[in-house]
Amino acid sequence: MFEEFLAFRFKDGKLQPIAHPHLPSFESLLFIDRQKEELKRNTLQFVKGYPANDVLLWGDRGTGKSSLVKSMLTLFGKEGLRLIQVYKAQVEDLSKLYELLRDSKKRFILFFDDLSFEPEEDQYRLLKSMLDGDLEERPENILVYATSNRRNIVANRERDGKFPEEDYKETISLVERFGLRLGFFSFDKAQYLEIVRAYAKERGISIPQQELEERALLWATERGSFSGRTAYQFIKDLEGRLKLSQTFPSHSPP
Repeated sequence: MFEEFLAFRFKDGKLQPIAHPHLPSFESLLFIDRQKEELKRNTLQFVKGYPANDVLLWGDRGTGKSSLVKSMLTLFGKEGLRLIQVYKAQVEDLSKLYELLRDSKKRFILFFDDLSFEPEEDQYRLLKSMLDGDLEERPENILVYATSNRRNIVANRERDGKFPEEDYKETISLVERFGLRLGFFSFDKAQYLEIVRAYAKERGISIPQQELEERALLWATERGSFSGRTAYQFIKDLEGRLKLSQTFPSHSPP
């Protein structure tokens, strides 16, 4: 199974192969150069069997966190790297997953996407233990990469005035398990437009640059975001409109 497939889901205590994984291009991810090189280096160390850290990619939405993790398969899939998406609800089954992977010669990244917890949720304490501190030794062929919009993953506890320092330490206790923490921040207008132009070139969209940028800015203004995700959604909409107008001229884009 690990020879045939690059990516899997872990659900209900079982591995489910993903026949058609999303494999973003590493080179196409713009304005996150430092984060790209750090994650690439850490993953290369892991693939080569050298010490490497669990990684938290945190920050603003639509800035490339998940795409960057998935792009590691494009870089290292042929060298034995495999990606397993794990959901928060499956944390209590991680021990089962460890046993499924322990004897494999492949290298596995357990991918928690958009991870966040409320203070009253017990899973974050269990995940904290499974990352570092559980009695069971984690297999050496497993790393954990997680993305989150929260820098500390766990939401701040409502303070009642008692022991605020202990509350804070408990809140950050999970994030401290990640040896490498990479921050991602919103793009400005110029960066957003460059991403739009890059996507348009990649998709073969040929319209005057001024028109492209005016449409892209209107799209972003309506959504309140200059993110890479907003740029990609705009390009998909524009490409669809243009193709529709070519097939059905009465539906030419406004």
